[in-house]
Amino acid sequence: MIVHGGRPLKGSVMLSGSKNATLPIMMASVLTDQPLRLRNVPRLRDVNTAIALLQGLGVSAEWTGEHELTLQAAKLTSNDAPYELVKTMRASFCVLGPLLARTGKARVSTPGGCAIGARPVNLHITGIRTLGTRIQIRHGYVEAHADHLEGARIWLDNPSVGATENIMMAAVLARGRTTIENAAREPEVQELARALVSMGARIRGSGTHVIEIEGVERLHGADHEVVSDRIEAGSIMVAAAITGGEVELPNAPTHELDAVIAKLRESGVYVQANGDGVTVARDGKLKPVELRTLPYPGFPTDLQAQMMALLTQSSGTSVITETIFENRFMHALELTRMGADILMKGPTAVVRGPAKLLGAPVMATDLRASMSLIIAALAAENQTEISRVYHLDRGYEALDAKLGALGAQIERVKDEV
Repeated sequence: MIVHGGRPLKGSVMLSGSKNATLPIMMASVLTDQPLRLRNVPRLRDVNTAIALLQGLGVSAEWTGEHELTLQAAKLTSNDAPYELVKTMRASFCVLGPLLARTGKARVSTPGGCAIGARPVNLHITGIRTLGTRIQIRHGYVEAHADHLEGARIWLDNPSVGATENIMMAAVLARGRTTIENAAREPEVQELARALVSMGARIRGSGTHVIEIEGVERLHGADHEVVSDRIEAGSIMVAAAITGGEVELPNAPTHELDAVIAKLRESGVYVQANGDGVTVARDGKLKPVELRTLPYPGFPTDLQAQMMALLTQSSGTSVITETIFENRFMHALELTRMGADILMKGPTAVVRGPAKLLGAPVMATDLRASMSLIIAALAAENQTEISRVYHLDRGYEALDAKLGALGAQIERVKDEV
C-alpha cells in the first residue's frame, strides 16, 4: 500500500459488518441442520477462511447477495478442523464447541503461536471438559468425545472472549443449566448470544460477567444481521483525527465505543455521538493521554496500535500500557522508522510528541499494526510504502477504497519480485 500523506479526511463512509462478531456466528451454523442466513457479512480474508473450514466439515455456503451469506449444515461429513486453516485464523478453534454439541466428537487443531502473543486455548479446553467431555491432545490436535454434554458451573480464570463463545456454543445443546462465571462482556459475545437466541437457544446475562444457558434439545435456522464493526469505526475515527479532518460514520455502533470516544475527547478531538452514528473532527492541537487496554468495556487492545500512531502527534508525553497481549508493540518499531519518539519497557510504551513523521518503507506485522502504519502515513510527509498488507485484508473490507473516498491518496500495488 502506498500512501501520500498530508491530506485531511473529509466526508461520510459506511462501516462494514463486524469481523469479530461474524466469525463465531458462522461457526454456530454447525449447531443446526437448518439454514442460517447472515446479512451485513464483511468480505474479508478471514471470512473466506471460515467458509473453507465449514465446507470441509460438510456445511454448504452460498453468497446470496454482496454481503449476504447462507450456511447450512444439513449433514456434517467430517469432524476435523485442520491445522492449515486454524493456524491462519484463531477463530477457527471456536468450531470445537459446536461440533461437539452437534455430533458428540471433534478433532480440532490447536492454533499455535501468534505474532501478538501466546493466546493459549487452555480456558476453552477446561471449560468444555467441565461439560462432561473426554479430551486429549495428540499430535497438535484437541480430540474431544462426549456421549452427551451436561450443564455445569464454569469459572474462567480470565474473561476470554474465545473461551466464552466456545463454551456458550457447546452449552446451548447440553442437558440442564450451564453458568459461565467471569465471562467476557465484549459486544461480539453479546452478538453471538443474540444469534443463538434467534436459533432457539435460551441464554441470559450476555454482556455481564455471569452468563446462564438452559440447554435445549435442538436449534433451528435463523436470519441474523451482523452489527457494524466497532474496531473499523475506531480506526477511521483515529484516521480522521490525525489528519485534522472531519468524518461522519452514519452506522457506527456508538454504544460500543464509549472508552474510545472518551480517550479521543481527552486528546482534544471533537466527537459527536448519537443514534445516527458518530462525527469526528479536529482543528486544534492534540493533547497527551494515559491509556490502558482492558477487557470490554475498557479500551480495546485492537485499537491500541491506532491510538499510538495518533499520540505521536500530541503535544507532550503519552503513556500506553498493554495488558491483554504481551507482544503487541511491534508496530512501535516501524513507527520510529517514520520519525516517532517511542520508548518501550515491558508492557508500557512512552510516546513523546509531536513528532515529525516522514514517509518511509515500513512493514506490517499483524492486522491492527497494518492500520496503525496507514494512520501514521496519512499524517506523514511524502510517500510511505507499507508492505505485507495482506494482514489488512483479514479485518478491513476495501479500506483503501473507503479512505480514498474520504480524500486520502492511497493505492495498492503488487510486490515486485
